[in-house]
Amino acid sequence: MRSAAPTAKRERRAPVDFAGKTYLAPLTTVGNLPFRRVCKEFGVDITCSEMAIANNILQGSQTELALLKRHKSETIFGVQLAGSRADVIGRATEFVSRECSVDFIDFNMGCPIDMAFNNGGGSALLAQPRRIERILRTMRHVADCDITVKFRTGVKNNVNVAHELIPQFEAWGAAMGTLHGRSRQQRYSKSADWEYIGRCRGAAQQMPLFGGGDVLSWEDYWAHLETRQQCDGIMVGRGALIKPWIFREISERRVWDISATERLDILKQFARFGMEHWGTDSQGIANVRRYLLEWQSFLHRYIPAGILEVLPQNINDRPPPFVGRNDLETLMASPLASDWVKLSEMILGPAPDGFAFVPKHKSNSYEG
Repeated sequence: MRSAAPTAKRERRAPVDFAGKTYLAPLTTVGNLPFRRVCKEFGVDITCSEMAIANNILQGSQTELALLKRHKSETIFGVQLAGSRADVIGRATEFVSRECSVDFIDFNMGCPIDMAFNNGGGSALLAQPRRIERILRTMRHVADCDITVKFRTGVKNNVNVAHELIPQFEAWGAAMGTLHGRSRQQRYSKSADWEYIGRCRGAAQQMPLFGGGDVLSWEDYWAHLETRQQCDGIMVGRGALIKPWIFREISERRVWDISATERLDILKQFARFGMEHWGTDSQGIANVRRYLLEWQSFLHRYIPAGILEVLPQNINDRPPPFVGRNDLETLMASPLASDWVKLSEMILGPAPDGFAFVPKHKSNSYEG
Protein backbone atom coordinates (compact mmCIF):
# COMPACT_ATOMS: atom_id res chain seq x y z
CA MET A 1 0.00 0.00 0.00
CA ARG A 2 2.81 2.39 -0.79
CA SER A 3 1.34 5.80 -1.50
CA ALA A 4 2.73 8.85 -3.20
CA ALA A 5 4.46 11.63 -1.34
CA PRO A 6 2.22 13.54 1.08
CA THR A 7 -0.07 16.05 -0.56
CA ALA A 8 -1.65 19.21 0.76
CA LYS A 9 -4.26 18.71 3.47
CA ARG A 10 -7.99 18.85 2.76
CA GLU A 11 -10.46 21.05 4.61
CA ARG A 12 -9.94 20.49 8.30
CA ARG A 13 -12.48 18.85 10.58
CA ALA A 14 -13.66 20.62 13.70
CA PRO A 15 -11.03 20.49 16.46
CA VAL A 16 -11.55 18.14 19.38
CA ASP A 17 -12.37 19.61 22.78
CA PHE A 18 -9.96 17.51 24.84
CA ALA A 19 -9.81 19.41 28.12
CA GLY A 20 -11.23 17.69 31.18
CA LYS A 21 -12.23 14.47 29.43
CA THR A 22 -11.21 11.00 30.59
CA TYR A 23 -8.75 9.40 28.19
CA LEU A 24 -7.93 5.69 27.88
CA ALA A 25 -4.26 5.38 26.96
CA PRO A 26 -3.20 3.62 23.75
CA LEU A 27 -2.08 0.24 25.10
CA THR A 28 -0.14 -2.22 22.99
CA THR A 29 -1.84 -5.64 22.74
CA VAL A 30 -4.23 -5.10 25.64
CA GLY A 31 -5.73 -1.88 24.26
CA ASN A 32 -7.60 -3.79 21.58
CA LEU A 33 -11.07 -2.85 20.29
CA PRO A 34 -13.02 -5.23 22.60
CA PHE A 35 -11.20 -3.85 25.65
CA ARG A 36 -11.90 -0.28 24.54
CA ARG A 37 -15.58 -1.21 24.23
CA VAL A 38 -15.55 -2.42 27.84
CA CYS A 39 -14.08 0.90 28.95
CA LYS A 40 -16.68 2.80 26.91
CA GLU A 41 -19.35 0.89 28.83
CA PHE A 42 -17.86 2.45 31.98
CA GLY A 43 -17.95 5.95 30.52
CA VAL A 44 -14.48 6.82 29.22
CA ASP A 45 -14.60 9.82 26.85
CA ILE A 46 -11.53 9.45 24.61
CA THR A 47 -10.11 6.22 23.19
CA CYS A 48 -7.09 5.57 21.00
CA SER A 49 -5.85 2.63 18.96
CA GLU A 50 -2.91 0.52 19.95
CA MET A 51 0.39 1.89 18.67
CA ALA A 52 0.56 1.32 14.90
CA ILE A 53 3.91 1.30 13.08
CA ALA A 54 3.75 3.75 10.18
CA ASN A 55 5.96 1.71 7.86
CA ASN A 56 3.85 -1.42 8.41
CA ILE A 57 0.71 0.51 7.48
CA LEU A 58 2.28 1.64 4.21
CA GLN A 59 3.32 -1.93 3.42
CA GLY A 60 -0.30 -3.05 3.79
CA SER A 61 0.22 -5.25 6.86
CA GLN A 62 -3.24 -6.64 7.65
CA THR A 63 -2.29 -6.98 11.31
CA GLU A 64 -1.36 -3.31 11.47
CA LEU A 65 -4.36 -2.14 9.47
CA ALA A 66 -6.67 -4.02 11.83
CA LEU A 67 -5.45 -1.79 14.66
CA LEU A 68 -7.00 1.23 12.94
CA LYS A 69 -10.59 -0.03 13.22
CA ARG A 70 -13.02 2.05 15.25
CA HIS A 71 -16.14 0.79 16.98
CA LYS A 72 -19.31 2.86 16.65
CA SER A 73 -19.42 3.33 20.43
CA GLU A 74 -16.10 5.24 20.40
CA THR A 75 -17.27 8.84 20.43
CA ILE A 76 -13.83 10.50 20.35
CA PHE A 77 -11.32 8.17 18.72
CA GLY A 78 -7.73 8.53 17.59
CA VAL A 79 -5.04 6.40 15.99
CA GLN A 80 -1.52 6.40 17.41
CA LEU A 81 1.35 6.24 14.93
CA ALA A 82 4.98 5.40 15.64
CA GLY A 83 8.08 5.80 13.51
CA SER A 84 11.11 8.01 13.07
CA ARG A 85 11.08 9.27 9.47
CA ALA A 86 9.04 12.32 8.48
CA ASP A 87 8.29 11.03 4.98
CA VAL A 88 7.03 7.67 6.22
CA ILE A 89 5.03 9.17 9.09
CA GLY A 90 3.61 11.74 6.68
CA ARG A 91 2.33 9.16 4.21
CA ALA A 92 0.87 7.03 7.00
CA THR A 93 -0.80 10.12 8.49
CA GLU A 94 -2.32 10.98 5.14
CA PHE A 95 -3.63 7.44 4.73
CA VAL A 96 -5.18 7.34 8.21
CA SER A 97 -6.67 10.81 7.81
CA ARG A 98 -8.19 9.95 4.43
CA GLU A 99 -9.23 6.31 4.87
CA CYS A 100 -10.02 5.87 8.57
CA SER A 101 -12.71 7.19 10.88
CA VAL A 102 -10.65 9.24 13.33
CA ASP A 103 -10.97 12.46 15.29
CA PHE A 104 -7.24 12.84 15.90
CA ILE A 105 -3.90 11.19 15.14
CA ASP A 106 -1.45 10.79 18.00
CA PHE A 107 2.31 10.63 17.49
CA ASN A 108 4.23 8.36 19.84
CA MET A 109 7.33 9.80 21.47
CA GLY A 110 6.98 7.84 24.68
CA CYS A 111 7.48 4.16 23.88
CA PRO A 112 10.43 2.93 25.98
CA ILE A 113 10.92 -0.54 24.48
CA ASP A 114 14.31 -1.33 22.94
CA MET A 115 12.97 -2.19 19.49
CA ALA A 116 11.47 1.28 19.03
CA PHE A 117 14.24 3.14 20.84
CA ASN A 118 17.10 1.49 18.95
CA ASN A 119 15.43 2.36 15.65
CA GLY A 120 15.26 6.02 16.59
CA GLY A 121 11.53 6.02 17.37
CA GLY A 122 9.44 6.31 20.51
CA SER A 123 11.20 8.03 23.39
CA ALA A 124 14.50 8.21 21.43
CA LEU A 125 12.99 11.14 19.53
CA LEU A 126 13.04 13.30 22.66
CA ALA A 127 16.76 13.85 22.02
CA GLN A 128 16.12 14.89 18.38
CA PRO A 129 13.97 18.04 18.32
CA ARG A 130 14.77 18.88 14.69
CA ARG A 131 13.49 15.47 13.60
CA ILE A 132 10.37 15.95 15.71
CA GLU A 133 9.78 19.30 14.03
CA ARG A 134 9.92 17.78 10.55
CA ILE A 135 7.56 14.98 11.56
CA LEU A 136 4.96 17.17 13.29
CA ARG A 137 4.94 19.84 10.59
CA THR A 138 4.47 17.13 7.96
CA MET A 139 1.66 15.47 9.92
CA ARG A 140 -0.08 18.78 10.46
CA HIS A 141 0.23 19.61 6.75
CA VAL A 142 -1.34 16.42 5.40
CA ALA A 143 -3.96 15.63 8.06
CA ASP A 144 -7.46 17.06 8.16
CA CYS A 145 -7.80 16.24 11.87
CA ASP A 146 -6.00 17.21 15.06
CA ILE A 147 -2.45 15.99 15.67
CA THR A 148 -1.58 15.11 19.26
CA VAL A 149 1.65 13.95 20.91
CA LYS A 150 2.46 11.52 23.70
CA PHE A 151 5.87 11.75 25.34
CA ARG A 152 7.90 11.18 28.49
CA THR A 153 9.86 13.50 30.76
CA GLY A 154 13.07 12.69 28.88
CA VAL A 155 15.35 9.83 27.98
CA LYS A 156 17.44 9.64 31.16
CA ASN A 157 16.51 9.92 34.81
CA ASN A 158 16.84 13.42 36.24
CA VAL A 159 17.45 14.93 32.79
CA ASN A 160 14.01 16.33 32.05
CA VAL A 161 13.44 17.94 28.66
CA ALA A 162 9.65 17.93 28.32
CA HIS A 163 9.28 21.50 29.59
CA GLU A 164 11.58 22.70 26.81
CA LEU A 165 9.84 20.70 24.09
CA ILE A 166 6.21 21.48 24.92
CA PRO A 167 6.20 25.05 23.53
CA GLN A 168 7.83 23.72 20.38
CA PHE A 169 5.29 20.91 19.99
CA GLU A 170 2.59 23.55 20.13
CA ALA A 171 4.36 25.78 17.59
CA TRP A 172 4.81 22.81 15.25
CA GLY A 173 1.09 22.08 15.19
CA ALA A 174 0.20 19.78 18.09
CA ALA A 175 -3.36 20.30 19.32
CA MET A 176 -2.82 18.44 22.60
CA GLY A 177 0.01 16.74 24.46
CA THR A 178 0.13 13.92 26.99
CA LEU A 179 3.10 13.71 29.33
CA HIS A 180 3.81 10.38 31.02
CA GLY A 181 5.58 11.37 34.22
CA ARG A 182 8.59 9.07 33.84
CA SER A 183 11.77 8.99 31.80
CA ARG A 184 12.52 6.32 29.24
CA GLN A 185 15.14 4.91 31.60
CA GLN A 186 12.52 4.42 34.32
CA ARG A 187 10.18 2.43 32.06
CA TYR A 188 7.32 1.74 34.52
CA SER A 189 9.38 1.68 37.70
CA LYS A 190 9.31 4.33 40.47
CA SER A 191 6.41 6.71 40.86
CA ALA A 192 5.34 9.13 38.16
CA ASP A 193 6.59 12.69 38.74
CA TRP A 194 3.35 14.63 38.95
CA GLU A 195 5.08 17.67 40.39
CA TYR A 196 7.06 17.94 37.16
CA ILE A 197 3.90 17.41 35.09
CA GLY A 198 2.39 20.34 36.98
CA ARG A 199 5.38 22.53 36.16
CA CYS A 200 5.14 21.55 32.52
CA ARG A 201 1.52 22.64 32.29
CA GLY A 202 2.67 26.25 32.33
CA ALA A 203 4.96 25.68 29.34
CA ALA A 204 2.04 25.48 26.90
CA GLN A 205 0.27 28.63 25.74
CA GLN A 206 -3.05 27.23 24.49
CA MET A 207 -2.40 23.52 23.93
CA PRO A 208 -4.08 21.35 26.60
CA LEU A 209 -1.58 19.20 28.51
CA PHE A 210 -2.72 15.85 29.83
CA GLY A 211 -0.76 13.97 32.46
CA GLY A 212 -0.39 10.25 32.98
CA GLY A 213 1.08 7.78 35.42
CA ASP A 214 -0.08 5.72 38.42
CA VAL A 215 -3.74 6.81 38.51
CA LEU A 216 -5.76 3.95 40.03
CA SER A 217 -8.52 5.75 41.91
CA TRP A 218 -10.95 8.60 41.60
CA GLU A 219 -9.08 10.29 44.46
CA ASP A 220 -5.83 10.23 42.45
CA TYR A 221 -7.61 11.54 39.38
CA TRP A 222 -9.33 14.53 40.92
CA ALA A 223 -6.38 15.42 43.15
CA HIS A 224 -4.16 15.87 40.09
CA LEU A 225 -6.83 17.61 38.03
CA GLU A 226 -8.61 19.85 40.55
CA THR A 227 -6.85 20.03 43.90
CA ARG A 228 -3.32 20.48 42.56
CA GLN A 229 -4.35 21.65 39.05
CA GLN A 230 -1.37 19.83 37.52
CA CYS A 231 -2.90 19.23 34.07
CA ASP A 232 -5.88 19.84 31.79
CA GLY A 233 -6.86 16.18 31.65
CA ILE A 234 -5.59 12.74 32.59
CA MET A 235 -4.75 9.68 30.51
CA VAL A 236 -5.35 6.39 32.34
CA GLY A 237 -3.38 3.32 31.25
CA ARG A 238 -2.47 0.53 33.65
CA GLY A 239 -5.14 1.73 36.06
CA ALA A 240 -7.81 0.93 33.48
CA LEU A 241 -6.30 -2.50 32.87
CA ILE A 242 -6.39 -3.32 36.58
CA LYS A 243 -9.90 -1.91 37.09
CA PRO A 244 -11.70 -0.71 33.93
CA TRP A 245 -14.58 0.51 36.10
CA ILE A 246 -12.25 3.30 37.22
CA PHE A 247 -13.97 5.61 34.73
CA ARG A 248 -17.31 5.12 36.51
CA GLU A 249 -15.61 5.72 39.86
CA ILE A 250 -14.13 8.95 38.47
CA SER A 251 -17.44 10.27 37.15
CA GLU A 252 -19.33 9.34 40.31
CA ARG A 253 -16.46 10.21 42.69
CA ARG A 254 -16.92 7.05 44.71
CA VAL A 255 -15.24 3.72 45.36
CA TRP A 256 -17.06 0.77 43.84
CA ASP A 257 -16.60 -2.35 45.93
CA ILE A 258 -17.26 -4.50 42.91
CA SER A 259 -18.06 -8.16 43.54
CA ALA A 260 -16.22 -11.10 42.00
CA THR A 261 -19.41 -12.05 40.14
CA GLU A 262 -19.65 -8.57 38.63
CA ARG A 263 -15.99 -8.78 37.59
CA LEU A 264 -16.63 -12.16 35.95
CA ASP A 265 -19.53 -10.57 34.06
CA ILE A 266 -17.07 -7.97 32.71
CA LEU A 267 -14.84 -10.77 31.41
CA LYS A 268 -17.86 -12.43 29.80
CA GLN A 269 -18.74 -9.14 28.15
CA PHE A 270 -15.18 -8.83 26.85
CA ALA A 271 -15.46 -12.34 25.43
CA ARG A 272 -18.69 -11.42 23.63
CA PHE A 273 -17.11 -8.30 22.20
CA GLY A 274 -14.04 -10.36 21.28
CA MET A 275 -16.03 -12.93 19.36
CA GLU A 276 -17.76 -10.14 17.44
CA HIS A 277 -14.34 -8.71 16.58
CA TRP A 278 -12.17 -11.82 16.04
CA GLY A 279 -14.83 -14.36 15.13
CA THR A 280 -16.34 -17.48 16.66
CA ASP A 281 -14.30 -20.10 14.78
CA SER A 282 -11.41 -21.87 16.49
CA GLN A 283 -8.94 -19.12 15.58
CA GLY A 284 -11.32 -16.44 16.79
CA ILE A 285 -11.83 -18.17 20.13
CA ALA A 286 -8.06 -18.65 20.43
CA ASN A 287 -7.60 -14.90 19.95
CA VAL A 288 -10.26 -14.09 22.53
CA ARG A 289 -8.59 -16.43 25.04
CA ARG A 290 -5.14 -15.02 24.37
CA TYR A 291 -6.21 -11.39 24.85
CA LEU A 292 -8.36 -12.27 27.85
CA LEU A 293 -5.32 -13.86 29.49
CA GLU A 294 -3.10 -10.89 28.61
CA TRP A 295 -5.66 -8.69 30.33
CA GLN A 296 -5.93 -11.02 33.32
CA SER A 297 -2.19 -10.57 33.85
CA PHE A 298 -3.13 -7.04 34.94
CA LEU A 299 -6.60 -7.69 36.38
CA HIS A 300 -5.27 -10.04 39.07
CA ARG A 301 -3.48 -7.09 40.67
CA TYR A 302 -6.76 -5.56 41.84
CA ILE A 303 -7.36 -5.73 45.60
CA PRO A 304 -11.08 -5.66 46.41
CA ALA A 305 -11.93 -2.37 48.08
CA GLY A 306 -13.96 -4.16 50.73
CA ILE A 307 -10.92 -5.95 52.16
CA LEU A 308 -8.36 -3.14 51.85
CA GLU A 309 -7.17 -1.76 55.19
CA VAL A 310 -6.33 1.62 53.66
CA LEU A 311 -7.95 3.18 50.60
CA PRO A 312 -7.11 3.81 47.83
CA GLN A 313 -4.93 1.04 46.41
CA ASN A 314 -1.53 2.28 45.18
CA ILE A 315 -0.71 1.04 41.70
CA ASN A 316 2.98 0.45 42.49
CA ASP A 317 2.45 -1.44 45.74
CA ARG A 318 2.78 -5.18 45.45
CA PRO A 319 -0.46 -6.55 46.91
CA PRO A 320 0.01 -9.03 49.75
CA PRO A 321 -1.45 -12.51 49.31
CA PHE A 322 -5.01 -12.51 50.54
CA VAL A 323 -8.03 -14.77 50.72
CA GLY A 324 -11.03 -13.36 48.95
CA ARG A 325 -14.55 -13.20 50.31
CA ASN A 326 -15.40 -16.20 48.13
CA ASP A 327 -13.52 -18.73 46.03
CA LEU A 328 -13.99 -16.74 42.81
CA GLU A 329 -12.49 -13.60 44.33
CA THR A 330 -9.50 -15.63 45.54
CA LEU A 331 -9.04 -17.18 42.10
CA MET A 332 -9.16 -13.77 40.42
CA ALA A 333 -6.32 -12.57 42.65
CA SER A 334 -4.02 -15.45 41.78
CA PRO A 335 -0.67 -14.48 40.19
CA LEU A 336 -0.46 -17.90 38.51
CA ALA A 337 -1.03 -18.08 34.76
CA SER A 338 -2.52 -21.54 35.22
CA ASP A 339 -5.30 -19.99 37.33
CA TRP A 340 -5.89 -17.35 34.65
CA VAL A 341 -6.40 -20.20 32.19
CA LYS A 342 -9.00 -21.67 34.58
CA LEU A 343 -10.86 -18.36 34.51
CA SER A 344 -10.79 -18.34 30.71
CA GLU A 345 -12.22 -21.87 30.70
CA MET A 346 -15.17 -20.70 32.82
CA ILE A 347 -16.05 -18.35 29.97
CA LEU A 348 -14.75 -19.97 26.77
CA GLY A 349 -14.74 -23.66 27.60
CA PRO A 350 -11.72 -25.98 27.89
CA ALA A 351 -8.39 -24.74 26.56
CA PRO A 352 -6.68 -26.92 23.92
CA ASP A 353 -4.61 -29.84 25.19
CA GLY A 354 -1.14 -28.75 26.23
CA PHE A 355 -2.13 -25.06 26.26
CA ALA A 356 0.10 -22.78 28.33
CA PHE A 357 0.24 -19.01 28.62
CA VAL A 358 3.12 -16.60 29.20
CA PRO A 359 2.28 -12.87 29.42
CA LYS A 360 3.67 -10.73 26.63
CA HIS A 361 3.99 -7.57 28.68
CA LYS A 362 6.62 -7.06 31.33
CA SER A 363 4.91 -3.90 32.56
CA ASN A 364 2.30 -6.05 34.28
CA SER A 365 4.94 -7.06 36.80
CA TYR A 366 6.29 -5.00 39.67
CA GLU A 367 9.69 -3.38 39.25
CA GLY A 368 11.88 -1.96 41.94
